[in-house]
Amino acid sequence: MEAETYIKSYGSFVFDLDDVLYPERDYLLQVYYLFANFMEYTEQLNAQEITDFMKAEYEQSGPVGIFDKAAARFSIPEQYKQNFSLLHRTAKLPLKLLVFEPVMKFMQDLVVDRKQLFLLISGDPEQQLNKIKQVEWMGLQQYLRVYFCAEFAPKPNPESLSYLIEEHGLKPEEVLVVGKRDPDEEMAGLLSVKFLEVDKLFSN
Repeated sequence: MEAETYIKSYGSFVFDLDDVLYPERDYLLQVYYLFANFMEYTEQLNAQEITDFMKAEYEQSGPVGIFDKAAARFSIPEQYKQNFSLLHRTAKLPLKLLVFEPVMKFMQDLVVDRKQLFLLISGDPEQQLNKIKQVEWMGLQQYLRVYFCAEFAPKPNPESLSYLIEEHGLKPEEVLVVGKRDPDEEMAGLLSVKFLEVDKLFSN
């Protein structure tokens, strides 16, 4: 099914953020870069080596435990773990976060057709709001309504989606959730709302 068919079939579209609208990797690698430069300034460590190490660890194993691995490798004092965590929530990035090109085009087409766009975002609200502020929205931000799952219950619990639907007087059959297969698909299914795996937009 092509994107045009989705646009004609539904009136409201609900997106998550990380790896749905933009690659989360782009945020995390910039956080690692900023932290590495902070370590160079405060502890006289080599920023490039720390950045390269964290990037390699992320590519191989993901973000879990990455501070501890870097701390062991470069003898970073434990006290900086709080700085690392804070930076994830408040970092001012050197570069804007770019929306996936096919997703941006899809959202722009939705706006042209006067569809309703919602962000229903997983994760820590402070951190996710910081990301939202640093996305290059190309003017789309004025059309977005933002909700955080943390204010209700984590996905796949459908409480947040149910609230969004009721708050705006939507019909479930006219709503399309766009996200990653798990847990967005399960959440949508619990309310009999249709689900579109975002990866399918890349094949149009």
